[in-house]
Amino acid sequence: MHSWDVSVREATEIQKKLRDSIRLEKLKALPKIIAGVDVSMNRFSNDLFAGIVILSFPELQEIETAFARHTTTFPYVPGFLSFREIPALLKAFEKLKIKPELLCVDGQGIAHPRRLGIATHLGLYLDIPSAGFAKSVLYGNGKEPRPQAAAFEYLHDPTTDDIIGARVRTKLKCNPMIVSPGYRITVDESIDFALRMTRGYRIPEPTRRAHEAVNAFRRGERK
Repeated sequence: MHSWDVSVREATEIQKKLRDSIRLEKLKALPKIIAGVDVSMNRFSNDLFAGIVILSFPELQEIETAFARHTTTFPYVPGFLSFREIPALLKAFEKLKIKPELLCVDGQGIAHPRRLGIATHLGLYLDIPSAGFAKSVLYGNGKEPRPQAAAFEYLHDPTTDDIIGARVRTKLKCNPMIVSPGYRITVDESIDFALRMTRGYRIPEPTRRAHEAVNAFRRGERK
């Protein structure tokens, strides 16, 4: 699709160009196999550790895991996380025996200044439906949801007022997650999956398990 060995300026142009390829549409069928996707690193290091956990849906039983290590040369710049982390994730994807039908990514989808957060970029690159589950807002305006679990408020693009995601309170007395569609899925479906995949924690199970697994891999506790 494009090179990953680019400057920030070149990455900006790539994001602008790919924006026209983003498709947000209803899923053709309920996925039976989903993936939790996350990347870990040691502070101030360019060595990245990518982890993918394949789960059944709706049972959320672990089926397969894949890990990869990658040294990046792309700097840490907000809004360009995909150029730093996706090459590591692609190495992990090459090891999978099972192809997921939905990617649940620790990061932003279209709730991004150029609509191309890591969840969108990865889904577009692999042509797999994807959604982003982030811990904080990168881009967008929206009210705080009501205190109860399952409450949400849409996020709007500050320049166009388009709905680009939502603040979703997955658990009572916890800060909301930032949920946004990535590719080939709608905003409301992404919210629904975030709530259906929560199991007593603030973070939905696919990204929570990927986070735990990849950190264990980084520490040498998992092969």
